[in-house]
Amino acid sequence: MDMLKGEQIAEANLTDWRKLAQGLHARYVVDDFGAGARFVAAVGEAGDALGHHPRVSMGNGYVDLKLVTDDAIYRDDEGTEHVVEWVTQQDVDLARRITEIAADHQFDADPASVSDIELGLDTAHSATIAPVWAVLLTGSAEAQGRGTPSDEIRDATARVPNLWFGDADEHETPRQRFHLEVYVAPEVAEQRIAAAVAAGGTVVDDSNAPSLTVIADQDGNKGIVCVDVSAAKKK
Repeated sequence: MDMLKGEQIAEANLTDWRKLAQGLHARYVVDDFGAGARFVAAVGEAGDALGHHPRVSMGNGYVDLKLVTDDAIYRDDEGTEHVVEWVTQQDVDLARRITEIAADHQFDADPASVSDIELGLDTAHSATIAPVWAVLLTGSAEAQGRGTPSDEIRDATARVPNLWFGDADEHETPRQRFHLEVYVAPEVAEQRIAAAVAAGGTVVDDSNAPSLTVIADQDGNKGIVCVDVSAAKKK
């Protein structure tokens, strides 16, 4: 099934869901753990009917859901097809059904609270070092390149954050190579950045804002607040 572009996701108008990194994310506020479990069971039945299921994380008072297709099709500029992990129409269809189920259970969505963390590592040798990180993070060499045409490391069971490699020039002086990427809903990005600055951080690069805003702590360590503006509903 073909992957959906950002504007196609935006046009779907999924009010409970936000596109973060590769997938659709939603948080529902539930009465208690038992109510959450019953909600998840209903979601499971809907998933059975559609032949697709979300990833689920839950606790006392909330249920977090992520929808993503493991075998979406991406076509590069030359027309070559790649199997990637991304949002497809089946994710949109199930997201709509889950929204209906939540309404039936009288559970409210809290889309502003969703987030996703990825690791970034700047290197000039991703193909060389990726096998090390694949087995170190997941225990499996097959995690390298899984769901992506690059060397990115993705665990099939989502136990650990994705690790992607950014291009970097050769250099001798030691410098920070790892950084965190924090994906948030578009409506809270400005607030998140302001809070980080109020806590002592500094915006060191906002040239790609609001998609990417680089923030450094007092020691110079960097993190990036990320927003998928292409999939956000246009005002």
